[in-house]
Amino acid sequence: MRASSERCSAMHEHQTFAEDVAELALEQYADKTIDRRTLVKALGMLGLAPVFFKSGAAFGQVKELVVVNWGGPAIKAYQNAFGKPFEKKTGIKIVIDGTGPGAGKVRAMVDAKNVTWDVLDAGVGTALLLGSKGYLEAIDYNIVDKSKVRPEFVYKWGISDYLFSFVLTYDGKKLGDRKPTSWKDFWNVKDFPGKRLLRKNPIGQLECALLGDGVPHDKVYPIDLDRALEKIREIKEHTVFWGSGSQSQQFFMQGEVVMGNLWHNRSNLLRRDTKDRIQWTWTDGIVASGVWSVVKNNPGGKDAAMKFIDFAIGDVDGQIALFKVMSSGPANPKATAMVPADMRAYDPSQPENYNKQVKFDAEWWGKNEIEAFERYRDVISS
Repeated sequence: MRASSERCSAMHEHQTFAEDVAELALEQYADKTIDRRTLVKALGMLGLAPVFFKSGAAFGQVKELVVVNWGGPAIKAYQNAFGKPFEKKTGIKIVIDGTGPGAGKVRAMVDAKNVTWDVLDAGVGTALLLGSKGYLEAIDYNIVDKSKVRPEFVYKWGISDYLFSFVLTYDGKKLGDRKPTSWKDFWNVKDFPGKRLLRKNPIGQLECALLGDGVPHDKVYPIDLDRALEKIREIKEHTVFWGSGSQSQQFFMQGEVVMGNLWHNRSNLLRRDTKDRIQWTWTDGIVASGVWSVVKNNPGGKDAAMKFIDFAIGDVDGQIALFKVMSSGPANPKATAMVPADMRAYDPSQPENYNKQVKFDAEWWGKNEIEAFERYRDVISS
């Protein structure tokens, strides 16, 4: 049991997309690329803010929810974006714990019957794994209106909070007139020579390996692990591996790779910063979603946590603010329709981009993540 726990902990050491967007927001604020108001709204959408404590002047008994995400130092960010409007509507205060919703921490809290968290902004694979083991409350769809988000990202133990993609990214200058258009080109080292870049975590990588081996979109899942890993093994000697979003960006900026599998927000930054030298395509991308989840026996009460989630997925203004700062696609299609026309090319939720991609199968990953991680790690480290 201990070995299994250690393997699961190692699996979640890799940076998540949520952690990466927090890092990007802070960098943009420091560079004065965005103003304080924009940062406040965007970080509030993700729950990426410091802890807010109750005022000593509170009157009566104030109910409170602790929402856990990957942190962020912006003062009053979450309070301004969600805290004040949610409290005004429901009377429930929000406190943000920025230490990160790690699976190990959730298990330890629930097992010890000492739960201090209410709502998590988690990866969907993690949420389904925890939920299947009894560590999360099932989402109450009598309270949470699932029609506010896309049906493919509605789960028993989580519901979509934003979208992101893994996309084929390449250095147009290094490759010259010939541009890669699919993962088949990624594996074609003869016609497209040079180093490749893949993630150290198998999520979003095994799918692309199968696409590169000719598997059509609708046959990617259930993933044939043997076939996908053999394809990774085939390209390994031509590949370096990234562990964080900033590292993936650095490999391209330093000219070490000619193409790679990156989060779309990093690819878009590279496009902007290199004046279109680095390019990318939505074709054959893997589009996934972060999810809101509720810890089993949460102290603030299940119903209150569900009310918060319903509020957050309905806040289209907050989702637009998040997209403008960090390229995270809106979970709510109504927000998708409000994205400015000149920014739609960079939004994974726009129909013309969304329909070119494989939809992440969280059910498969929830059941197979540990095995897939261990076998992938063995291949890339051998």
